[in-house]
Amino acid sequence: MKPDSAPQALLDAVDGDAMLREVQEWAAINTGTANIAGLDTMAGVLADAFSALPGAVELVDPAPVTAISADGHEFEKPHGRHMVLRVRPQAERRFVLTGHMDTVFPVDHPFQQVGWLDDDTLNGPGTADMKGGLDVILHALKLFETVEGSDRVGYDVMINSDEETGSLASRGLIEELARGKYAALTYEPSALPDGTLAHARGGTGNYSITIHGRSAHAGRNPHEGRNAVVAASDLVLRIAALATDDITVNPAKIEGGSANNVVPDLAVLRFNIRPKSTEAMNRFDAQLDAVLAAIKAQHEVGVHRHGGVTRPPKPVDEKAQRLFDLVRDCGAALGQTIGWIPSGGVCDGNNIAACGVPVVDTMGVRGGAIHSPDEFMIVPSLRERAALSALVLTRLSTGDHL
Repeated sequence: MKPDSAPQALLDAVDGDAMLREVQEWAAINTGTANIAGLDTMAGVLADAFSALPGAVELVDPAPVTAISADGHEFEKPHGRHMVLRVRPQAERRFVLTGHMDTVFPVDHPFQQVGWLDDDTLNGPGTADMKGGLDVILHALKLFETVEGSDRVGYDVMINSDEETGSLASRGLIEELARGKYAALTYEPSALPDGTLAHARGGTGNYSITIHGRSAHAGRNPHEGRNAVVAASDLVLRIAALATDDITVNPAKIEGGSANNVVPDLAVLRFNIRPKSTEAMNRFDAQLDAVLAAIKAQHEVGVHRHGGVTRPPKPVDEKAQRLFDLVRDCGAALGQTIGWIPSGGVCDGNNIAACGVPVVDTMGVRGGAIHSPDEFMIVPSLRERAALSALVLTRLSTGDHL
């Protein structure tokens, strides 16, 4: 296919029936982030599917990740393997395309089946977020490989197993693959069902603070105890007071305590922050250290901090804006009207942008109601978005657009 082939020819070349069939098959595999067996099955299915492209497919072991249990102990959390495809690694101009195979629906969740809402709308776990997006990657690249001159550029595809829980087991891999890339595309579903893209994003961080006090009898000698729940409650009020216009703080859960007649010696506070800027992120981190030191001194307790920012804020600089403009123009050439809005949500696009690589991170299918049993995918968007990505890659490959 010629590089200047009519956009309609790209759309006509997409096999929508095959895409729909694959999404239905993939959505039938439960891939909740903690379902290691399901993720292993899915990784194998994806490896087979993406082996149709040139290059080498590899299943990469997850990086070690720890968490804090309700009893305050640190433990290692298992994760599934990630799939990586590397095509023409020696090419001067290279791209990275990313997606995730995990969903938020565990193996025992009642939402496991795919069904039709109407002739164009499929309801099913992960259909939009993001089994549909993974299929868009596959078919966009198959189409791109038919374009004359595509062999002059290279790309990596990374599909991780832990995006829904922060990509802690794949963050290093994402950063490794993003470095030096000309541009990146990530296949989260569109921000709105009409195809609107997510533009600038805030960041996010998750923390677990373990407080060790001293137990005592609540009636005989309470003064000898050091109440961990009281210290945790004080901590809640102090961190909540750190919220400003450019950062939200959400104390989400306190675990610990004991019988009513015992001064509790353990509490675990879990909370989330959403910084809108890097400055806000760094400011909170410094303020938190000071608050924890004050809690430790005032309540005479031990304090252990776990976690932090997992996804830094994603502003849109001039180079990234040119990529958004290119996607919009390619959409127009295909008869698709594409705009964008800022988003409070986060994804792997945040981590890619932090590497200095321009990224559009909602190149997946049109759909909605993600993370709920009402999740849906608009079926015609499979072909639409595959053609869109193929055209974007074609134009990125033939000139200095960014």
